[in-house]
Amino acid sequence: MTSPVPQNLVITQAGLADWPVISGWAADEGWNPGLSDGPAFFAQDPDGFFLGRIDGEPVSAISVVNHGPDYAFLGCYLVRPDLRGRGHGLTTWKTALAHAGNRTVGLDGVVAQQGNYRQSGFELAHRTIRFTGTGTAAVTGTAAGAEAPAGVRPAGPADLAAVTAYDSACHPADRPRFLAEWLTAPGHRTVVRHDGDRVTGYGVIRPARDGLRIGPLFADGADDARALFTALTAGTAGTEVSLDVPEPNTAAVTLAEAAGFTPSFETARMYTGPVRPYATERVFGVTTLELG
Repeated sequence: MTSPVPQNLVITQAGLADWPVISGWAADEGWNPGLSDGPAFFAQDPDGFFLGRIDGEPVSAISVVNHGPDYAFLGCYLVRPDLRGRGHGLTTWKTALAHAGNRTVGLDGVVAQQGNYRQSGFELAHRTIRFTGTGTAAVTGTAAGAEAPAGVRPAGPADLAAVTAYDSACHPADRPRFLAEWLTAPGHRTVVRHDGDRVTGYGVIRPARDGLRIGPLFADGADDARALFTALTAGTAGTEVSLDVPEPNTAAVTLAEAAGFTPSFETARMYTGPVRPYATERVFGVTTLELG
């Protein structure tokens, strides 16, 4: 990644008050951010967001969010379109990446940037495919207001500890601060599936700039995932719904295709080094492309 050295670029940490600028740029790129993403993102690492400014005007952004002592995730890498090609992005990247220290860094890279990410030491783990469809196709016989699939119910405060523990097995790092916000954010609806006292999966659906997005969708197996998916999409008839699916999970791809969803976008999950082993076979839908 080489580019001119920018002049007069000042890079500082961004606060939650700056999130509308960052999410607005992301929306302009077609990334379709959620309407209530900001507070949950900043809860995980309030020091992990950065803006580059020239004469006080924002021109670039990036997030490098630390998830623990060994893992960080890079996202929201954006430069204002009229100021691209001048080195602002690369300078912002280098400045912010120092926040990760010696941690392994992950990202979900858009196709156009994957070559640059490889030059910066990121290696491909897998493709992630965004599948998009309408609620009518997704509900699969479950009408709005119908009884939820067996074992599935809305998550409540009493489920937080169990869901957080389940999430830990499905993600490269623990993220309790993020989940405490994510599961209850305005407009977010969380469902959990139980087999007796044991959690066998959970999922969240949230409003985005365009339609609804599911993430995460974590489940022990295809039956659990299908039950959660059906509960999440019930009552969404005619509304666009998206799910970001790790391509190696063939059961997840089958679930999306069986619902009538089709590919609309893709990224590549890439890492700079090893990550903590986690149950990749349980990841039927990625939480977010910005924080992993």
